[in-house]
Amino acid sequence: MLKLNSHPAGRHFLQIPGPTNVPDRVLRAIDHPTIDHRGPEFQQLGLKVLSQIRQIFQTRHPVVIYPASGTGAWEAALVNTLSPGDRVLMVETGHFATLWKRLAERLGLSPEFLPGDWRHGA
Repeated sequence: MLKLNSHPAGRHFLQIPGPTNVPDRVLRAIDHPTIDHRGPEFQQLGLKVLSQIRQIFQTRHPVVIYPASGTGAWEAALVNTLSPGDRVLMVETGHFATLWKRLAERLGLSPEFLPGDWRHGA
């Protein structure tokens, strides 16, 4: 995966559009130790989630869970649908849009970046 920034590793914080109040029960759940993603407990959890997630999305068909960060999903979407040199229309809507553009450029794509801001739709 391409490195987009040089933020040091360390404690991670909830990074969603906000500010938002996080309920105490969610904060307490976040405080639990993580389970080994290669262990049997994670395998059982994954199988349970996959067997029941169709109901959430109201589909008969399998649902794929992509095991990566949002940036990993961005990269997968770009490299699996476009080729170096392809033109891409993008709209500047804030920090994540700028990161999306930088990733496209690093993959050899040619983004056309329309000016905008996070307060307005494209």
